[in-house]
Amino acid sequence: MVQTTVPLALLASAVALAVLVRSAGMVVGAVTRIANHYDVPEVVVGLTVVAVGTSLPEIAAHVLASLGIVGGTLDYQVASATVLGGNMGSSTTQQLLLFGVFLVGYGRYRPRPRFLRTTYLPMLGTFALVLALAWDGTLSRLDGALLVVVYLAYTYWAVNNRERVGVPREPESRRLRRDAVLTVVGLAGVAASAYVVIAAVEVIVESLGLGGSIVGVVTIGLAAALPELSTVFEGLRRRSPDLAVGTLVGSNIVNPLLALGLGGVISGYAVPPVVVYWDLPVKLGVGAGLLVWLRFGTGGDFDRREGFGLIVAYFLFLAGRLVLFPGQ
Repeated sequence: MVQTTVPLALLASAVALAVLVRSAGMVVGAVTRIANHYDVPEVVVGLTVVAVGTSLPEIAAHVLASLGIVGGTLDYQVASATVLGGNMGSSTTQQLLLFGVFLVGYGRYRPRPRFLRTTYLPMLGTFALVLALAWDGTLSRLDGALLVVVYLAYTYWAVNNRERVGVPREPESRRLRRDAVLTVVGLAGVAASAYVVIAAVEVIVESLGLGGSIVGVVTIGLAAALPELSTVFEGLRRRSPDLAVGTLVGSNIVNPLLALGLGGVISGYAVPPVVVYWDLPVKLGVGAGLLVWLRFGTGGDFDRREGFGLIVAYFLFLAGRLVLFPGQ
């Protein structure tokens, strides 16, 4: 029975992940075209449509898992571990692997001081806040509400400060009705595929006795980072570091605050020890370490050396997770 069930669950999960990523991209493109039609300022589009849109896989996974927990169709412990692992896996992939790929491809990148103050430091603050809330092994509904409020407050502040965020090139919508339909269809695809992924992962975890967190890292975590990967390639093609780096850092704010917060508001989560003692400390430590290295170890810019170092750090992160926290 296990031999039959697991391959089917893996196949369903792979197909659903592909639909999830494709649907999220469809929503971002359609809504961006609509926003351009109505002359919505680029800063607003970047901080809302693009930031939230590229994080739609994580947001959908959290909301659907939490609804399943509340409805009794998903196991509280397994579903919590899966979506938390997916959230941590996706944001760490962006922070280490994708930023490293960008640096290797771009060559030399000098962060603007304003960007460091208004985007990078808030990202580090986000990691610290989530770590503090999760330290007791749970994320309550009140914790989730706090994360959502902090996200809304940050977005309001960033829009008013006109912080530049890269926006993919999309033409002005010439067919509003078609783009509205694409948005609805894309959102439906995101919701349906996210639920299939979570249900399939639960089957795999129960059948093989694996930890839901590590399965979430290698399924939802990697797949959910694909929209940001495409943005990195687009930024390299256009030689536009703001598009690539702004999206990567912005997603590391949206994922822990909005995605985790919305799911927490609905059901609350049981937080696996690996998230508290490995995932978040690594993210916070690497993020702060890069800032110190930028200040004292370089001339104020990053190059391919740091890029290769971040790629190696990503695989060390995965190896440490498997070795130090087996079964989680």
